[in-house]
Amino acid sequence: MHIRFWQVFSFLTLVLNVKVLIAQTHYRANGTIYDVNTKLPIPNVTIKAKNSKITTTTDVNGSFVIEITDNDILKVSHVGYHTIERSVTSAENITFYLSPANILGDEVVVSASRIPESFMRSPVSVEILNSETLNIQPSPSFYDAITSLKGVESSVQSLTFRSLTTRGFGSNGNVRFNQFVDGMDNQGPGLNFPVGNVVGLSDLDVAKVELLHGTASALYGAGGTNGTLLISSKDPFEYQGLSLSLRSGINHVNSKNKGTGFVPDLSLRFAKAINESWAFKVSLSYLQADDWIANDYRNIDRLNFTNKHGLSHVDDPNYDGINVYGDEINTNIKEVASQMAKAGLIPNSAVDLVPDQLVSRTGYTERDLVDYGTKNFKANAALHYRFTDNITGILQGNWGTGTAIYTGSDRFVLKNFQMGQYKAEIKGSQFYVRAYTSQERSGDTYNASALGTILNETWKNSELWFPQYTGAFITAVTNGANETEAHNLARIEADKGRFDPNTTEFQQAKQAIVGNYIGFGENRNGAKFYERTNLYHYEGMYDLSKEIKYVDLQFGASYRKYALNSDGTLFDDSDHKININEYGGFIQVSKYAFDNKIKFTGAVRYDKNENFEGRFTPRFSGVYTIAEKHNFRLSYQEGFRNPTTQDQYIDLPVRSNTQVIGGLPSVLSKYDLYNNKGFTQESVQWFLSTGDPTKLHQYSLGQLKPEKVRSYEVGYKAIIADKLLIDAYYYYATYNDFISTLVLLQSPDGTPAGLTSPNIFSTVVNNPEKVSTNGWAIGLDYILGNWLISSNTSYNSIDNKGKGLNNDFNTPKYRVNFGVSNKQLVGNLGVSANWRWQQKFFWNSTFAFGDIPAFGTIDAQVSYSLPTYNAIVKLGGSNILNKYYRTSTGNPSIGALYYLGVTFNSLFN
Repeated sequence: MHIRFWQVFSFLTLVLNVKVLIAQTHYRANGTIYDVNTKLPIPNVTIKAKNSKITTTTDVNGSFVIEITDNDILKVSHVGYHTIERSVTSAENITFYLSPANILGDEVVVSASRIPESFMRSPVSVEILNSETLNIQPSPSFYDAITSLKGVESSVQSLTFRSLTTRGFGSNGNVRFNQFVDGMDNQGPGLNFPVGNVVGLSDLDVAKVELLHGTASALYGAGGTNGTLLISSKDPFEYQGLSLSLRSGINHVNSKNKGTGFVPDLSLRFAKAINESWAFKVSLSYLQADDWIANDYRNIDRLNFTNKHGLSHVDDPNYDGINVYGDEINTNIKEVASQMAKAGLIPNSAVDLVPDQLVSRTGYTERDLVDYGTKNFKANAALHYRFTDNITGILQGNWGTGTAIYTGSDRFVLKNFQMGQYKAEIKGSQFYVRAYTSQERSGDTYNASALGTILNETWKNSELWFPQYTGAFITAVTNGANETEAHNLARIEADKGRFDPNTTEFQQAKQAIVGNYIGFGENRNGAKFYERTNLYHYEGMYDLSKEIKYVDLQFGASYRKYALNSDGTLFDDSDHKININEYGGFIQVSKYAFDNKIKFTGAVRYDKNENFEGRFTPRFSGVYTIAEKHNFRLSYQEGFRNPTTQDQYIDLPVRSNTQVIGGLPSVLSKYDLYNNKGFTQESVQWFLSTGDPTKLHQYSLGQLKPEKVRSYEVGYKAIIADKLLIDAYYYYATYNDFISTLVLLQSPDGTPAGLTSPNIFSTVVNNPEKVSTNGWAIGLDYILGNWLISSNTSYNSIDNKGKGLNNDFNTPKYRVNFGVSNKQLVGNLGVSANWRWQQKFFWNSTFAFGDIPAFGTIDAQVSYSLPTYNAIVKLGGSNILNKYYRTSTGNPSIGALYYLGVTFNSLFN
C-alpha cells in the first residue's frame, strides 16, 4: 500500500487534537457586564471564548453563562464600548466593566475596498450608520435615517418607497444607485432599481449601513455610478435572544385631503446559537398606513416641457394636471369641426365659430384611482454554520410583499408586489463564495395613468366625445355664450353620464380594468402588469494578503443572468423568452509606503454584457497620513452602467398612440423607426406652431452603448482633540454616452402632414455631448460632554447638461443637515433631533416637470430606557412641524408622522 505524506500528517494531527481535547478541562463560567460610568448592566454584549470558540450574549440583566476551557480568554465587545479581553482560569463568577468608546472615526469599513480597513484611511468617501447610532436617530426607520448622511439626496414616492442617490441625477427609482443587503443586489430585476426597503431588513436586524459616494464600478461592476449602499444584518452568533418593537403612529394630521391616519408598525427578531457551530435567526415586520397623497394639480404642456396657467378645465380647455390622469388625451376642435362639416354633420359656416384650440378629456385625480392603503410585510431567516472559527456557511432568505406607489414614466401602484432573495454563502477571513437569486412578482401592480385613460375610453371613446364637445360648443356660441362659457357648457354636455368616482358603476369599471393586463389582444385592454422576472448571481473573492509579503492583493469574479418574463405587458417578450447574461472580474493591489504614511491602491475590473461591448474600469487612490488622525486622500475612478433591462427591452403603451420602448435594434425595428424615422419633439413643435416644414428633423437612431463616467476626488479626514471629526471632499465627474430619454414623433405616412396625429415613442439614446458635474461636501461631528452635535453641507452642480436630451440631474445645489443627540440627558432620558434643508430646484422627468420649492423639516424624538426590562420607549416624529413638502414633481405631499413605541432587546437569551 502506498501511503502519502499528507495522510500520515492528517492522522497525526487528528490524534494530537484528540489528546488536547481530552486533556482540557471544561467549565461553565458565569458573569455580569456593567457600564463603568452608570454601573448599570449592559444587555446584548457579545462574549467569545477564544479556545473553545463558543459565543454568547448577555441577557436583560447583563448576565451570561459560557463554556470555557483551562486558561481560556474571553473577548467582550459591544457597539459604543471599548473591547476588552481577560484570561479565565476557573468557573468563578466574573464581572466586567466596559468603558464607552470615543465613536469618532473609530470604525472599520469594508465597502470602500471590499476588505476591512480603517474608516479614517479609506481611499474614497464613505458614510456609516451602526446599530448604536441608529438607536438614537429620530427618523421613523433606519432607511429614513440615511437621508441625514452627508451628500445624500432622496425622492419620496410613497410612505414606504424612497429612492436614494448621491452627487446628482436624482430620480424616481434610481438606476444609478446600487443597494446591497448582505451582499445581495437589492434591485428588482424587472424594475431595475432598489425598491427602497420594501424587500430588506427590519430595524431590529440591521447591524450596519455603509454608503459609498459616487462611482464604484471597479469593485462592484456595472451600475452604482452615483452611489452604493451596503446594508448588513446582525449575526445570530453575535446578537442572540428575542427582540420586539411595538410602535404606532398617526399621519395626515390637520390635512385638507384626508382624515388622521393610524400607522401600526410591528417587528420581531429571534436569534439563537444552538451550540458552538450552529445558529439561526428569524425576523418579521409589518407596517400599514394611509399613504401620502399626490395632489399636484399644476397644469403642464407635455409637448413643450413648460408649465401653463390654470388648475382645472375652467381655466384652460386643454388642462393637463400632473396628478390627474386621462386628461393627457387632447385634440384640436377646429380640426374636429372641419371633419364634422365634411361628413355633413354641421354646416360649413359653423366651422368658423370654432377656435383653433386644443381641448383635453376630463381626467380623474390620482386619489380616485390608486390604493392609498400602503402596507409592507417582511420575513427574513438565516441558518449559520461555523466550520471553523474563521469559516462560516450561511443559508439566508429575505422575502417581502406590500403595496406602495412608484413614479416612473407614469404613476404605478405596486399592489401586492412581492420579491424574494435567497442566498447560499461560505465566507472566511480571506474569502467568500456566494450564489443568490432575486425573484420579482408584480402581484396586482397597475398603471394609474393608463387606468384614467381607459376609464374614459370605456365609458365613451374619444372619437365620440370630441365631436359631442365640438357640437355643444357651436350650439353654445350660437346661443350667445362667449368662448369661455361655451367651453364650460360643451364639457358639461360631453361629460353627461361619465363614471362618477363615488358610484358602484365607477368601482366596477375600475376593477375590471385593473384586473386586465396591459397590451393588445384578448383580455389585454387593462392597466395590470404580469411580471415574473428573476435574477441569478454567482460571485467569489479571495484575499491573498497573508500569502504575499510585499503587497495586499485581492481578486474576484462574478456571473449574472436576468430571465425576463412579462408576457408582453412590460417587455417585448410576448412571443419569445429574453435572457441577458453578464460576467466580470476584478483585481486590486494596495501597498503601504514611507513608514505606513502613504497607502496606494489600484484596482481594475472587466465587465461584459452580451448585448454590449466589454469594458475595463480602473480605480487609483492614495491616502497620506500627514499626522496622527489627519489624512488626505486622492482618487481617480472610472465607472459605467449598462442600459437597464427596461432600457433594452421595454415595450409599454402608456397613453393612446404613445409607447415607451427600449433602445435595442430588435425593439426599434418592430416600430420601423430605422426606415420611417421619428421627428424630434422640438422640430415638430416648430412645425405645428409655424407651419414651416423646413426645420423638421428626423432622428437617426444609432447603437445604444453603456454610459461611462470619469470621477476625480480629493478629500480630508481628521480628528481634532478627540472631540471633533472633520470629513470633507471635492469631486469632478464627466459622463460620456449619457443614457438619456428621447421623444420621437413618427408620421404614420412618413410625411409632415401625418404629424397632426403622430405615433409618439419615448426611447433611450446616448447623448453625443459630454455631461460634467462637480460638487463638494463637509461634515462635522463634535462631542460635547454627553452631546453629539453633527452637521453637514453638500453642493452639487451640473456644468454641461448636453443639448436636446433629458438628463434628469434633478438636484438642489445646496443641502444642509444639523443634528443633536444625547443618550443620557437626565438619568435614562435621551433626546435627539435633526433638521434637514434643501434649496429650490427644477425637477425634470418623463412623467412630469416643474419647480420644487425649498423646504426644511425637523425630525425629533425623546427616549426613556428601562434597564430592568432591557427596553427603550420612544416618542417622536418626522417633519414634526407638519409643513407639507414635495421632494419631486408628481410625487406626494409629505406631512408629519408622529409615533410612540417600545423596543425590547435580547429577551430570553
